[in-house]
Amino acid sequence: FPMAATDPQVLALAAQITESREQDIPLLLLKLKGILSSPSLRCEESNKIKQDIYDYGLTQYCLLVLKQDHSQLHGAWATAAQLAEILSHCCVGLEVKEDPEEFYKKFLPSAIDSLLVLGKRLQARFIRAIKEKEKQDFLHWFQVVTDAICWLFGGHIQLAACVLQNDRFLQLLITDDVETAIIMMSVLHNILRINSSILLHVEEETLHCVLDELVYKLSSTTNPAVGSAATKLLLLVAKHCKQLVQLFTARYKGLKGLLSKHWTGKGFDREVNQLLDLLYLEQSSGKGGMQKQHQAACIIQAAWRGFQTRKRLKKLPQAVITLQRSFRAKREQELQHLTKQKEDEALKLQMQLQRQRAMRLFHQRQLALLEVVHASQVNKYMQEVEEKSALTIQRFWRGYRARRLSHQQKQSLKEYKAAVIIQRAACKFLEKRRRRRPLSPWKEPKGLTDEQRLALQQKVDDYIKLHPASQMSEERSKELHMQAQSKLAQFVLRSRLDQRAAQRREALLAQVNTDVELLMNAPGLAETTEKDLGAFMSRSIPVATKARQTHNTMLKYTRWPWWKKLGDEFMVDDVIPDDAINTELETLFIGGRK
Repeated sequence: FPMAATDPQVLALAAQITESREQDIPLLLLKLKGILSSPSLRCEESNKIKQDIYDYGLTQYCLLVLKQDHSQLHGAWATAAQLAEILSHCCVGLEVKEDPEEFYKKFLPSAIDSLLVLGKRLQARFIRAIKEKEKQDFLHWFQVVTDAICWLFGGHIQLAACVLQNDRFLQLLITDDVETAIIMMSVLHNILRINSSILLHVEEETLHCVLDELVYKLSSTTNPAVGSAATKLLLLVAKHCKQLVQLFTARYKGLKGLLSKHWTGKGFDREVNQLLDLLYLEQSSGKGGMQKQHQAACIIQAAWRGFQTRKRLKKLPQAVITLQRSFRAKREQELQHLTKQKEDEALKLQMQLQRQRAMRLFHQRQLALLEVVHASQVNKYMQEVEEKSALTIQRFWRGYRARRLSHQQKQSLKEYKAAVIIQRAACKFLEKRRRRRPLSPWKEPKGLTDEQRLALQQKVDDYIKLHPASQMSEERSKELHMQAQSKLAQFVLRSRLDQRAAQRREALLAQVNTDVELLMNAPGLAETTEKDLGAFMSRSIPVATKARQTHNTMLKYTRWPWWKKLGDEFMVDDVIPDDAINTELETLFIGGRK
C-alpha cells in the first residue's frame, strides 16, 4: 500500500473490505458513492481520492464484482447499476503515473466491456419483463449504465472507438424496442459529438452495420421519437463526414423518398430538410441512372442484411435460453433427487427412532404388567405374549403375501374369471339344447355271452390258484388274542408304576433342594434362636420360606430395567441360579425322612 497521506475514509473502507466476506463486498463498495459525492471536495482533492481508491484496489474490486452474476448480489441489478456509476466516476479524472499502460490499454477497455455486458443483460430483462413496475426499474438501471458509459468515454476520448467497435454495442443498437433504441442512439450521438470523424477510422463492416441499422429504423418504424433520433444521427454524420454522403447516395438510394414521404411533418422538418439538401446536392454531382439502380440495390441489400442480422440475433437468445432451461432442469432434477434422498434418510431414521421408542414402551408396559402378575404365572404369561406376537406376525405376513400374490396373479385371475363366464354361458347353451332334444327310448344293457362268461371264470380260478388264502384255526386265534391282552395289561401297570416313581423322585428332589438351601442359609450355632429351630423341625415352614424367597427374587428380577436382562453378566450376586444348586446337589448325599 502507498505510504503517502491517504484519505481516512478510503483507508477504513479498504480495511473493512479486506476483512469482510465476499458476499458483503458489493454493499461496502457502494459507500464510495458517498465519498466521491461529498460537497466539500475540491477538484484536486477529488482526484487525490480517486487515486487512493485505485491504489488500494477498490476500483479493481468494482470491476470484478461487475463481472460476477448480478442476480446473486445484494440488491441485484440496482447494486450493479450503482457500481457501474461508481466505476465510471472513479476512472474519469484519474491520471495513473505508475504503469499507465496497464490502466489505459487493459483496465479501461475491460471496464467498457463489462458495462456493455451489464447493459445487454438489463436490456434483455426489460424486454422480457411483464409488470410495469419491473419495466420501469430495468429501464432506469439501463439508463444509469448507459450514462456511466458516456461519462467514461467522455473522460477518456480514446474509449469512444473501443465502444463503437465492440460487438455488444452493436447488439444493443440493433433492437426493435423503442425506449432502449432511443437511449442507444443517444449514446451514439454522444460518441459522434465527442469525436465526429470516428466513423472514418472504424472498420467498414462496423460502419455499414451502424448506418444500415439507422436506415432500417427509419424504414421500419412510425414512432416520431425513433425517427427523429435516427434522422439527427444521419444528419450529424453527413455534416462532419462529407465522404460518407456519397455512401448514403450510393448505398441507400431510396433514402430521399423515404424521408420526404414518411417523415415530413412529424415535428423535426428542419433536420429532415437539411439531410435532404445534402443528399440532393451529392446526387446532382453523381452519375445518373446507373447510380440510382446501384443505390436501390444497396438499399435492398442493407434491408436484407439488417433483417438477417436481426433474425440471427433473435435466434441467439433463444438458443441460450434453451441451453439455460435444460441446465436448470437438470440441476433441479439433481436437487430433487438429493432432497428426496435426504427425506428418505430422515424418514428411515425417524421410523427407526419410532420403532425403538415403541419397543421401549412395550418393554416398560410388559415390565409393569409383570409386576402385577403373580410370580408363578410369569412363564405362562410370557408364553401367551409370545404366542400372540407370533400370531400377529404370521397374520401380517400372510396378508402381505396374499396381497402380493393377488397383485401378481391379477391378470391370471382376470383370465380365469373370463374362462368361468365363457364356460357358464356354454353350459347354459348346452343345457338349453339338451332340453330341446327329445328323450331316447330306454335300452337294456347287453348281457354276457356264454363264451365271455367262461373266459372270466377261467381267469378267477387261475388267480385263486396263484394266491391261496392263509387259513388259521379258531383255537390259534384265541391264543393270540389272550397273549396280546396280557402284554397290554403289563404295559399299563408298568407305566403307572413308573409315573408314581417319577412323581416320588420329583417330590424327594424338591425336599432335598429345600433342605440344602436351608442348610446353606442357616445361621451359626451362636446366633441360632427358637424361631430358626422351628423352621428346621417343621416341614411346612421350609416350604413356605422357599416359596417366599422365590417370590421375592422373581419380583426383584421383574423390577430390573430391560437392559439388565440382556445377558448373564447383569445377574445380581445374591441371586443363586438353579443350575448351580443342582450341580452342588449331584456331589452331596443327604439322608431324608420317609
